[in-house]
Amino acid sequence: MITIYHNSRCQKSRTALSYLENTGKEITIIEYLKTPPSQTQLKHILQLLGIKAFDLVRKKEELYKNQFSNKQYTEKQWIKILSENPVLIERPIIITDKMAVIGRDEISLAKII
Repeated sequence: MITIYHNSRCQKSRTALSYLENTGKEITIIEYLKTPPSQTQLKHILQLLGIKAFDLVRKKEELYKNQFSNKQYTEKQWIKILSENPVLIERPIIITDKMAVIGRDEISLAKII
């Protein structure tokens, strides 16, 4: 079972979904802008990714630039910010029961299969 946190308006996300569909494996699609991950889910995702919450932030996003750049937040605060503002979450995130990747290229996607 593979889960993808997907944004259909994002080319990288659409490409990753297409790649996953071609594997023939069962895929669960979560449109995270409509159904944002909870703080608990984000903690689990971050653990699987092996990164800190700040590393999951889309730093080119206008919301980040206007409200969050050049400010210091704790890990817990970033998790809350990401949960409340899913547009800030880097995409696409692909998860299996054992690991996760940010699937922005074929090398990352190949790791998950």
